[in-house]
Amino acid sequence: MTRGYTGHISASKPTFRERGHLMANQMQGKICVITGGAGSIGAAAAKLLLAEGAKVMLVDLEESALRNAAAAAGSGDVVAWTRADVTRSEEVRAAMAATASRFGSIDVLFSNAGNFGTVAPITDYPEDVFDSVLAVHVKGAFLCAKYAVPHMKNGGSIIITSSIVGVKGDPGVYGYITAKHAQVGLMRVLAKELAGRNIRVNTLHPGPVENEFQLRVEKDLTGILGRDATAFFNDIIPLKRHVRAEEVARSVLYLASDASSFTTGSLLMVDGGLSA
Repeated sequence: MTRGYTGHISASKPTFRERGHLMANQMQGKICVITGGAGSIGAAAAKLLLAEGAKVMLVDLEESALRNAAAAAGSGDVVAWTRADVTRSEEVRAAMAATASRFGSIDVLFSNAGNFGTVAPITDYPEDVFDSVLAVHVKGAFLCAKYAVPHMKNGGSIIITSSIVGVKGDPGVYGYITAKHAQVGLMRVLAKELAGRNIRVNTLHPGPVENEFQLRVEKDLTGILGRDATAFFNDIIPLKRHVRAEEVARSVLYLASDASSFTTGSLLMVDGGLSA
């Protein structure tokens, strides 16, 4: 496995400001692992957690993307990266061990790696695509928890990125929607099992996100719907827009920090009212 380390947020810099309010180092000294760390949500979460005093290990498939994500986070010794495929047990085990070796332990696991698959009728949906999507979302989240938990401190937090479609269904999205529902079941089992160690486990459910991942999905859906899919989603979302990665990151911060100290086994919707 290839590993590299970079990134720093100076202790002399002010904490992350949002809408004019100074936040108070909510993650000071906490060690966070972020899978899907090179994507927009992972990168936004890393930036915010680092600004709040955390140390972060970014995990993703592409080494070049990881290098760029780490460089964008800063420079120094509070952010590191390691390449891993979350569907491969030994790679996940090594990534969690690398985090503990680099930083000493793990306080927060943000299980955020994902893929989409395709949209097709049940008779045409490819089995290999279905298997691949469940492997990344479900087996991946399972393996990350399996190998992170032995390194986790009591009182930690596991956050699994599900989706608005983790609580609803749409025609043809067999792999992605099935996987996102399954993550909720995994979360509930973990929440019950780890409660004795005061490790909180929750799922995060963004609506359509303003990022490249969602744009690729919407390009496919435009042909299926016969109208612009981005406009379609904005029409049906009560707040009339896509969620920004930075907004999802603020929900990650809540679930990662002591602000959510009595929140476990829950589904946090970040969907602009779409599930209401």
